[in-house]
Amino acid sequence: MTLALSEHAEQKGGRPVTGELVALDGAKIVAEAMRQMNPDVVAAYPITPQTEIVQTFSEFVANGEVATEFVTVESEHAAMSACIGAAASGGRVQTATTSAGMAFMWEVLYVAASCRLPIVMHFVNRALSAPLNIHCDHSDSMGARDSGWIQLYAENVQEAYDNAIQSVRIAEHPDVLTPVLHSQDGFIISHGMERAEILPDAAVQKFIGPFKAPISLLDVDNPITVGPVDLQDYYFEHKRQQVDGMDKALQAIIEVGSEWGKLTGRPYGLIQPYMMDDADVAIAVLGSTAGTVRTAVDELRAEGIKAGLLKIRCFRPFPSAAVAEALRHVKALAVLDRAISFGGAGNPLFMDVCTAMVSRDVRVPAVNYVYGLGGRDTVTSQMRQVYQDLLQISADGRTGPVSRYLGLRE
Repeated sequence: MTLALSEHAEQKGGRPVTGELVALDGAKIVAEAMRQMNPDVVAAYPITPQTEIVQTFSEFVANGEVATEFVTVESEHAAMSACIGAAASGGRVQTATTSAGMAFMWEVLYVAASCRLPIVMHFVNRALSAPLNIHCDHSDSMGARDSGWIQLYAENVQEAYDNAIQSVRIAEHPDVLTPVLHSQDGFIISHGMERAEILPDAAVQKFIGPFKAPISLLDVDNPITVGPVDLQDYYFEHKRQQVDGMDKALQAIIEVGSEWGKLTGRPYGLIQPYMMDDADVAIAVLGSTAGTVRTAVDELRAEGIKAGLLKIRCFRPFPSAAVAEALRHVKALAVLDRAISFGGAGNPLFMDVCTAMVSRDVRVPAVNYVYGLGGRDTVTSQMRQVYQDLLQISADGRTGPVSRYLGLRE
């Protein structure tokens, strides 16, 4: 199996579709993607900074631009419950939320995944209270890392659009049939206007294709039970089946990303290495901060320092083999987490990266930086300092404190 495709690699031989260049923020471009996909059912509740997605999409519904049944629910718990009912009835179903909204639908996140319903969630990362904060960190989605949902992370507006459409194909893949959460960083992407390309509506429809659910509550000739009581006899086996679906998602994500690349010139994989072939020191990160790290890498390369970046696009399922292989040769590594695992041996991304390396006999000195909580700015100079720390670690072999904080007032 191919481990990963490098995103945004040069596309050879042209591409079949040219889209329209637009200036949109991440929330509005995802709403555009939803309009183009025209799902059967959308059930959602507004919450900052996700509100702009469902607000914009509701205008498409009101204007008759889509045939979607838009369910205006009283809460996020009700939103996911409605999605489960619609998906179990054979519909193509989507929703959107963030932060406390996800926390409110917590119970039913597990139901959606356990019933293997291919729901797509358009997600905007935001901090969790208390204290109250509406800006970006990854505490919300990291809290759901073991809920059984596939998780993809976007770096910018273009990737938020691309991931939104690919998520449908991934979720509905017959070997996967697992819900997908694709995220964008709150305000940084969701409310940051950028130049991006939108495909023609017909091209998007052709890419996702029609959906034929393998089961449906409305198929009266083939009655089924969804979500029954499942005690000692079979519960364990059903959980193990979920593992198979998640494992097979790795290859499905690669296949769908490759097909998207042939269509658009923007191929996607599980990870995106940048200047990693000969890197001595590297940073691994999720989301929009990858762009900041990339700028620092370019500056350091111009100074003769062999810095590299490993952007991890797919967090669940975690691409352990691809990550370990990409990091095998580096002399020191920093993993950046925009969330804290209170009382844990390390923070979420760090723990997965370290497990991936150790389980494949990759021995690299590694440190873990927490950064950007509650939307705190993360700038290039801070990334340069991380690389300087890594150069010192690679020189003397001593990591010092493993858990560190970037941009924190002492």
